[in-house]
Amino acid sequence: MADNENGSPAQPPNQDNMGAEHLNIKVTDNNNEVFFKIKRSTKLDKLMNAFCDRQGKSVNSVRFLFEGQRVQPTDTPDTLEMQDGDTLEVHQEQVGGC
Repeated sequence: MADNENGSPAQPPNQDNMGAEHLNIKVTDNNNEVFFKIKRSTKLDKLMNAFCDRQGKSVNSVRFLFEGQRVQPTDTPDTLEMQDGDTLEVHQEQVGGC
């Protein structure tokens, strides 16, 4: 590995200033926990669909939350500033009320 100007090893090109390119994310619905390893730039709809497929649920029947905020399918770990080991919560979608 080549050294840069200040004498420290050069960073691999696949890493950004937030750390490793991949994150380990836990997705839980309070009954099941599923762990995913995804890239920081991957849209979370891929993870959401995979979780629902494994659990036999429809994506339209659940909602995903990260730190209390609803996760959109177009969000990525980078846009949500997720860290390795963070958790997405899955809740049953509720419709109704006045």
